[in-house]
Amino acid sequence: MSSATTLEIPGYVTGTWDFDQAHTYVGFVVRHMVVTKVRGRFETVEGHIVTAENPLDSTVEVSVDLNSVNTNNETRDNHLRSADFFEVESFPRLTYRSTGLRQDGEDFVLDGELTIKDVTRPVPLAFELTGFITDPWGGTRLGLAAKGEINRKDFNVNFEGVQNGLAVVADKIELTIDVEATLRQDAPAE
Repeated sequence: MSSATTLEIPGYVTGTWDFDQAHTYVGFVVRHMVVTKVRGRFETVEGHIVTAENPLDSTVEVSVDLNSVNTNNETRDNHLRSADFFEVESFPRLTYRSTGLRQDGEDFVLDGELTIKDVTRPVPLAFELTGFITDPWGGTRLGLAAKGEINRKDFNVNFEGVQNGLAVVADKIELTIDVEATLRQDAPAE
């Protein structure tokens, strides 16, 4: 993909970056029984970023182990792993692959394809590059943050629990992603 506009970012570094799992967060928020929100995260997230000469030509690929879901409630987490939700025995991973990066006024949007339970749909994410640094050990790190939302039913996550006439789980899921990644040494950009 090639962009007509080249974006200038102070301190920008090209290369291939691997997610630092200890400093990366992929989380979600969903309404429960209409009155409250349940928050969860995935403990096992892998991915890489390729920063191109033109930042708008950069790419991101992410793979999430759905078995690693954590909502701080073991019973709920096991239910999320079941056929009612993620069906992890048949579909153990969620993936996201970027298809483009674009400016939207002063903001950026990362366009990409999200796959859950073998269903792939376009999902744009509001995107922020939070910076590049040299860490205390001489390595180079970058940070990024993204937010978006999906309808779980678009991905065949169709649990229809109803209690006292109220949906137990809302359809809309809010996504929050914070990534810290390290620059690969002695490896050319992909």
